[in-house]
Amino acid sequence: MTERHKKVAFYGVPNSTDYGYSLTRMKFFTSLGINKNPIERNVKYVDEATQRNAVVGYDPAIDYAFDDTAGDPVLNDIKKITTEERTGDAAKRWICIVDLTDSDKAVLREYTVMPGTEGDDANFYGYAGTFKANGEPTIGTATISANGQSCTFTPPDTN
Repeated sequence: MTERHKKVAFYGVPNSTDYGYSLTRMKFFTSLGINKNPIERNVKYVDEATQRNAVVGYDPAIDYAFDDTAGDPVLNDIKKITTEERTGDAAKRWICIVDLTDSDKAVLREYTVMPGTEGDDANFYGYAGTFKANGEPTIGTATISANGQSCTFTPPDTN
């Protein structure tokens, strides 16, 4: 059984170096659940009693929630997208999910930040929403920094 903390996520915080973003550890999230959201094709043939179903695609999403924690670059970026109600490319970010139990196997994909609710708890100020897939995943490996706060994604060798 894989423990939840063995699958860690890194978020592409925009910067002016590297690829225009740096993959930074996603900390302080109280929820980060992946839903594959399969797209189905259903057909009922007249000579059969039951319907047939097939998966014809996916609409992946990651539901998120976090406490408003000062100073974290990932949370600050998501809060900025939310507060400024950014749209289009200004709301797209890369997320890399790293499986620490499988030789640092990683999946990198671009997502659109879809803000949801904020401030709906009487005890703390929090944010929630969904990261919705915006393109195909790339499966590769990740090298995590010594302090565990960033990673470098390496796509598969295409030669």
